[in-house]
Amino acid sequence: MQPTVTDFFHDATGTFSYVVADAATREAAVIDAVLNYDPRTARTSTQFADRIVAHARENNLRVRWVLETHAHADHVSAGAYLRDTFGAQLAIGSGIRKVQAAFKQIFNLGEDFKPDGSQFDRLLQDGETLTIGTLPVRVLAMPGHTNDSIAYVVGNCAFIGDTLFAPDVGSARCDFPGGDARLLHASVQKLYQLPESTRLFLCHDYPPGSRLPRCEVSVAEQRLSNLHLRDGISADQFVSMRVARDRGLEAPNLILPAIQMNIRGGRKPPPEANGTSYLKLPVDTL
Repeated sequence: MQPTVTDFFHDATGTFSYVVADAATREAAVIDAVLNYDPRTARTSTQFADRIVAHARENNLRVRWVLETHAHADHVSAGAYLRDTFGAQLAIGSGIRKVQAAFKQIFNLGEDFKPDGSQFDRLLQDGETLTIGTLPVRVLAMPGHTNDSIAYVVGNCAFIGDTLFAPDVGSARCDFPGGDARLLHASVQKLYQLPESTRLFLCHDYPPGSRLPRCEVSVAEQRLSNLHLRDGISADQFVSMRVARDRGLEAPNLILPAIQMNIRGGRKPPPEANGTSYLKLPVDTL
């Protein structure tokens, strides 16, 4: 049996979020949800995430899982908000602990922040299986872009985070703490071992020219024509290209607020004595 997949596109960050449902039981999971964040005012809102809430309620879905493919640097996660709204479990790859440890140092977060993954309900290992109703969800570790990157395989669908983009865009950057281009090449080869008809659902699309954003690509199409990682591209070739390319990339627009909240599952830092939460700007550090 195959899942029912509904995509939601957050235009400001080029992010796709997904509701993955089991038609037989009406159980569902949300993958990579977005919390609206205005960088000019540091105000958050749940406007985008509430579209997902409305969809679930209109279709009588019981959301059991709120899943992250990794701690995103390009958008703020609505994971904690949807976890609380649905009474669901919030899960991410077990590599989040390494990501938390690295950014705890960068942001000097102090002893109150524990880099142990306790901000999430479940830390997922490679090969582990969850269930959405009658549907098994297999976890694949996808290190390379980040230490905590994972993919979720549900029937003939795989939700792959930032591991790959659309074929004409290529692959994820590998210059964040813990990134490793050689590991990313190996991770993509794991994806390419899935059946060629497998539907790969992307977390982002940044379409060149006039092309509209697309959320889905087959394994066969990626293997044939991915700009950076089509069949025949060796690990050495990819590493050379990726390292050179990453040197010229600017930091994502929202990396500073996004990382500080996303390593907390999408929560703001604890409020200070005046009741306000504050995000840090590490000057001349990144």
